[in-house]
Amino acid sequence: MQGSSDGGITEDRLLNGRVRLLQPVQGYRAAIDPVLLAAATPAEGGERVLDLGCGAGAASFCLAARLPGARVAGLELQPEAADLARRNAELNGVTDRVRITLGDAAQAPAHLPPGSDPDLVAGRFDHVMTNPPFYPGGRHTRSPRAGKAVSHGEGTADLATWVAAAARLLAPRGTLTMIHRADRVDEILARLAGRFGAVVLYPLWPRAGTEAKRVIVRARLGARTPARLLSGLVLHDEGGRYTPAADAVLRNGTALDF
Repeated sequence: MQGSSDGGITEDRLLNGRVRLLQPVQGYRAAIDPVLLAAATPAEGGERVLDLGCGAGAASFCLAARLPGARVAGLELQPEAADLARRNAELNGVTDRVRITLGDAAQAPAHLPPGSDPDLVAGRFDHVMTNPPFYPGGRHTRSPRAGKAVSHGEGTADLATWVAAAARLLAPRGTLTMIHRADRVDEILARLAGRFGAVVLYPLWPRAGTEAKRVIVRARLGARTPARLLSGLVLHDEGGRYTPAADAVLRNGTALDF
């Protein structure tokens, strides 16, 4: 990730400079997770995608760079992050196809403010992608920075709330793609049960032979097909460099096709 700083905001570059991203110096900052999330979302041109809890929009703009015909809606609870996401849409010249709405995933699509994206209605989206807070409420050291605390730790919206929101907003047979901590797979599968099927688990290995810290989970609304565990992606070689497969995703915007 390349970047420059201007006071409390940095302008960083993703996908080898194709995406420009304003984000705060303090608080939550996008790393590789949203890039991988966008690459794993199986959208096609012309489809509607919801970035649930979009933050400053890193996943949204990476997806828009890969799929110029896709329409992306970002829903974000924190006003400062939503404002940055709107500025980033302008910075990347995609305001015609990436729209940001300030709102709460726990209530969406109800109680959205006037002027919200008209696509934000129940049953509208072909795909939902999300990078929800990783830590259950009260079970991690809370950051003193409010934005980072909300992004990293579950508040009133726990994992079940995120899954329920995705189910409300997805069209029948739509897909949910999530990146999360690998040690919460059991809970993720439990929350998906009854609403989603055809679950695919795609581990992200820091290096070959090490324990996965992250996992990408994809599921289809209303499906009943059994779950599958794939070999996943090794991120780094023994020298600490990105593997060719990881580099293709993180620098070139190649889709994770699984």
